Amino acid sequence: MNTTPSKTTNPDETAAADAAATKDTETKDALGTSSKADDSATASDDLATRSEDDAADEGIQDEDLESDPFERARHGVGAGAAAVVSAALGVVALTGAWSGRVAAERETLIGQIKTSGGGSAAQQISEIYGDAWHTTALVNGVFALLALLVGVVVLVRPAFGAPADRPQPAWVRAVALAGVALGVLGVLISAGMYFDLFASLPSAGAPAGG
Repeated sequence: MNTTPSKTTNPDETAAADAAATKDTETKDALGTSSKADDSATASDDLATRSEDDAADEGIQDEDLESDPFERARHGVGAGAAAVVSAALGVVALTGAWSGRVAAERETLIGQIKTSGGGSAAQQISEIYGDAWHTTALVNGVFALLALLVGVVVLVRPAFGAPADRPQPAWVRAVALAGVALGVLGVLISAGMYFDLFASLPSAGAPAGG
């Protein structure tokens, strides 16, 4: 009777084969985990880059939409200053200026010099009082005319030149209108004073006796 010898398995070879299989499995798992980690890191970097780009775009849009506060403060400074100057000139035209008083005193002195050698009463009134009165009215009229012109320029300036990004501030228009009104009033009063419409020059009475 022939007996086939059974294949004997060496325990050392079996242990080595199991260790190799385990090592291959761990290597595959490590490679798979590393690949997934790299993919996740790449995706995170892409998301972060997109977020930064979006934030930069939003920042640029916000800067475009929101104007600089210093730019808003500078807007209308020149027109506002001119409007204030117009109103101030109008007030000076109504109340009188030191230059008008100086000019009037000069005319009074000239009249006194002219009539010092003698002259009629009417001539003395005209030279000493009338000329000074008219000079004061003329100086005030010049201030009133300047107030009127400056105020009108401030009001009509937005209609000329390059269009402005923002409309003219309301307070600038209000002050300019006040300057125009004071200028018109000053011109009318000065014209009435110069042409003796409000009060005529005093006249000398006829000498007593004959």
